[in-house]
Amino acid sequence: MADRISKDRRSWNMSRIRSSNTGPELAVRKTLHAMGYRFRLHRSDLPGRPDIVLPKYNAAVFVHGCFWHRHEGCRYAYSPKTRQRFWQQKFERNLERDRVVSQELALLGWRQLVVWECETKDRERLAGILADFFGEGVGADG
Repeated sequence: MADRISKDRRSWNMSRIRSSNTGPELAVRKTLHAMGYRFRLHRSDLPGRPDIVLPKYNAAVFVHGCFWHRHEGCRYAYSPKTRQRFWQQKFERNLERDRVVSQELALLGWRQLVVWECETKDRERLAGILADFFGEGVGADG
């Protein structure tokens, strides 16, 4: 099945996909801030350059796009119908990189949370996920 848009237009579309300061990432940051947590962004000295880092809690939060990181069972994790081999290889590389980064952070003693793009659409659910990760009764930074 051929692509419905030109190669140049597809390239332009793909170039617009951001890797940081995405809508889902901003939602997580806003929710964490409202909960009283203070954090750092995109620490390049840590494996995988986590989206959000809370040094006080030795915690790294990754905000993963459901499509790119293959959120199992999610409707956003569809597979394109064109260039299937290319996409399958790309997804496998993404998942392998995620596994390696997770192992490296664990060896350094960092706790990790993956927040999926689809989980950021409901702010109450997102706040619950974050509260569960940081534990009930854990005070926010002050």
